[in-house]
Amino acid sequence: MRISLGGGGTDLPSYYSRFGGFFISAAIDKYVYIMVHQAWLEEYIIKYSNLERVKEIREIRHPIVRTALETLKIGPNLEITSMADIPAGTGLGSSGAFTTALLKALHAYQKNLLVGANDLAEEACKIEIDLLKEPIGKQDQFISAYGGVTCFDISSDGRVCARPAKLSSSTLYTLEDHLAIFFTGYSRSASELLKDQDKKSQEMDKSMIDNLHYVKELGFRIREALESGNTHRFGELMHEHWEHKQKRSQGMSNDRINELYKIGLEAGAVGGKLIGAGGGGFLMFYTENKPHLRKAMSDAGANELRFRFDFEGTKLIV
Repeated sequence: MRISLGGGGTDLPSYYSRFGGFFISAAIDKYVYIMVHQAWLEEYIIKYSNLERVKEIREIRHPIVRTALETLKIGPNLEITSMADIPAGTGLGSSGAFTTALLKALHAYQKNLLVGANDLAEEACKIEIDLLKEPIGKQDQFISAYGGVTCFDISSDGRVCARPAKLSSSTLYTLEDHLAIFFTGYSRSASELLKDQDKKSQEMDKSMIDNLHYVKELGFRIREALESGNTHRFGELMHEHWEHKQKRSQGMSNDRINELYKIGLEAGAVGGKLIGAGGGGFLMFYTENKPHLRKAMSDAGANELRFRFDFEGTKLIV
């Protein structure tokens, strides 16, 4: 899964197809796991929060699994099981991680072990964005496939250019040690929240386009701050990002999230924001006094999710 560091929202086709997109994201050591196994009977067995046993691919209810199997033309005699460290709807990119992990596992099942990170991410985007018509962007699939702290430029034709952020070891350790994320107590559907942004971008709504232009520019400034080793400035820019992000939708925040954010700032956080599309999930803060912040958030009933960066991307465990 991942935390978004800057430029989020400019990775939707409704925006980048006109203006190009940019985002910087970091993969973390929280995962979606997919196991693929040959079944004994002529059927598909799909295990996730539900259990499905069907004879034909078209009968599978899980849209991503069904579309992936249709695309790769696999089966029958197939059993697929999924589990995750963090539940869906919490803003950490679980859907994109699920899709890339599923495709990686299915390619391995077909003995196709040479699928690179870019091809894997593009295939995942094709399934979620082109075939299933989800109003989402490319961030989750690409950072899941690549891993690390990575910058992504999206051209207007949809091509993505990825490169690792040029962070020193000292900056990486400082960033990792000074970031803290806390659960707000709310989960939500990213697709529902992104529909309004997608619609307004397609209609060239001036306030939405100006907002996304500004967020993209903030993404460039965040990259510059991190690559120069100025992590304190990154925290300040994250606060600026959150102020603009809230203007995109009335459902972006609520009284409880605003209260937790205020508590975080009063506890010494330099800045923060809600990770993901908004409306719930995890609040991320940059702080130079993590023990004080942890106590304040704990007293407020917000549980912390401790994490480290992951630099391997989507991988096989055999």
